[in-house]
Order: sequence, then C-alpha cells, then structure tokens
Amino acid sequence: RLRLHDGKLIKDRRYHLRTYPNCFVAKELTDWLIDHKEAPDRETGIRLMQKLMDHYIIHHVCDEHLDYKDAKLLYRFRKDDGTFPLSKDVKVFMRGQSLYEKLVSMEESILKVREENAVKYQRTFLGCEMIDWLVQEGEAENRKEAVELGQALLEHGIIQHVSNRHHFFDSDILYHFWINFRRRRRLTELLNESSSRALSESPDSPFCLRKLNPDPGNTSFLSVQTNKEIKIVSAVRRSSITSLAGNSNPYFSPTPTLVFPPVAECNPKSVLKRPVTNEELLSPGAPYVKKTLTIVGDAVGWGFVVRGGRPCHIQAVDPGGPAAAAGMKVCQFVFSVNGMYVLHLDYQTISSLIMTGPRTLVMEVMEAIE
Repeated sequence: RLRLHDGKLIKDRRYHLRTYPNCFVAKELTDWLIDHKEAPDRETGIRLMQKLMDHYIIHHVCDEHLDYKDAKLLYRFRKDDGTFPLSKDVKVFMRGQSLYEKLVSMEESILKVREENAVKYQRTFLGCEMIDWLVQEGEAENRKEAVELGQALLEHGIIQHVSNRHHFFDSDILYHFWINFRRRRRLTELLNESSSRALSESPDSPFCLRKLNPDPGNTSFLSVQTNKEIKIVSAVRRSSITSLAGNSNPYFSPTPTLVFPPVAECNPKSVLKRPVTNEELLSPGAPYVKKTLTIVGDAVGWGFVVRGGRPCHIQAVDPGGPAAAAGMKVCQFVFSVNGMYVLHLDYQTISSLIMTGPRTLVMEVMEAIE
C-alpha cells in the first residue's frame, strides 16, 4: 500500500462526475505487480489481489464487485477510507508492531542478544524491563496495565518466553519477540494458504528422507528405519511455508502448513519398547542424559525421522546422513529445537519448526543411560 502511494498508483480519481479519493485501477495494479516481480503473471496477480479482498484489506470503491477483476475498475485499501475492520487480534498485532519498531530504533534499547542455558536468543528482554519501559514511555499507565499488555502480546504470538515455559510476568524471566516485523514478506506467501496441505496429512517428516540410490534418474527416497512397513516415498525437500507456520506457542497456535508434493502412505511402528512421559524424563534421578547435537543439513535434508508426541522421539536415522554424523540415535527424545523447548509438542509441529528454521540445526536430545 505504501509503495503504491509512493508510485502514484493510488490517487484521487474521477469517474462519472464523482471523485473517488485514494483509489487505484485494477488493471494498472496488475501491471505493477508483474513489473515489480510481485507476481509472475496476470493470473497470479489476480489471485493475490483476490486474497487481499478475502481478508478485507481492499475492496471495490462502491462495493459493487465482490471479486477482483483485472479491468478498469476502481478499488481502494480499507486503511485509506477508514473501513478496515480493527478486531482485537488486529489491534494487538498493530500495537506489537508499533512497540517493536520503537524498541529497535532506540539507541539504548532493552532488546539485546542474551544467553540462557548456553543458547543465544535474539531481540530478548526481561519481563520487568519491559514493564519499566512501557510505563516510562507512557505506553501503559501503570505496571498492572503493562502486564496485561505483555500477556496480550504473548497470547497473540508476538512475544514468547525463550524456552516457551512461562506466560508473561513482571519478573526477571527472559522473553523475546517471536515475530520479526522487519522481515519483508512477499505477497506470493498468501497463496500458500490455498495450495498447501497440512503437515499432519503428510505420512512422513519431510526433512528426514534420503536418496534410495545415487542413480541420477531415480528420484525415490526411503526412510532408513528398518521396519518392513515403511514404503518408498517420493522426493521431498525443504518447502515453503505460510506466514506463521511453525509457531509452537501454547497460548497461540495456528495450524502449521507446508507445501509438499504427493507422498505414498507409510506408517512405521514405534521403535520405543514402551511409552515414556515427560514427567518420567524430567524427574530427579531419571536414567536419562541430555546431549546437544549440531546438524548441518545437506541438499536432501538432515537424515532422521521424528515420531510421537509429548515427548517426540527419533524413529529412524540415516547411517550416512548429517544427523548420524552429529551423534543422533534411534529412541532419543527431542528436548529442544534451535533453543525452543519442545517436549510438549507433537511431531508435526516439531517438523514444521525444523523445516522453517536454519539449515544448521541445534537439537537437544535426551538419551537413556545404558
């Protein structure tokens, strides 16, 4: 919207003796999307703008057309005419964005790189520091109001306790901004919502499949678990995601979705001899040891299979893959992924976290002491 204002595509226009302020011509905007590489073709451009209409971001100036038509019709951003629906979710998101921009632009900002349990986190702050700052800057009248604001930001997935164990409190607990508001999001990310299939529908973790053989013409992959029930599945590589896919916040958990090609069904039996609970893993004197693994993914993936939930376990490891080289073993339990505590999550969410994270994966696992 701001770029269109700068480019003079949004301006006052006259039609049938009436002036319509701050509007654009649909056909001109489609041309602009293609010229600025926001859409590869007109069809995609139309679909993108239809998404914006579906989300009540733009509309026809007279609301006579519910669909976006690639024609000489006038449309307008709802923020330019005051009709943008400000629900509680939108208000909290915009408040979080405003606070984030204010904090990152300050010379002596409370947002700093900090370390907890030997893991470094970006854009972190102490709960009490944030409360002090909100009151000092007039963002909240008192500490009680500031706490309520912090809790709302956490519940809407904007901030999070660094290991995802606590709600927001006026204390020295460490939090960080879960959303990086300065990341430039491409419009085409909107289309993933309709073209993607939920990770829960995928029969295998997408980052753990390995080439069946090195023949250049063979694109089949096979999970290395020796169970006979595992079948060959088609090649799957790191895929695109929707805007908030992989958020594991227990207070705000949109369903993660990933884009996958079709895969064959497979349902390997668990390698665990018996179910293990989180309480058993974390109880004092439990016969488990925690290990930190750093796994650098290759062109295919990381070479392991995650299964189960609360806690998840390693179902299979490719002997020739990056995970095996880092020391990963079957039956280990996944404690954290890239510094995020995940014992309470299912394997679909953990898969999403790994898929959407960096190629270098840092995992903490818990292994039974023999």
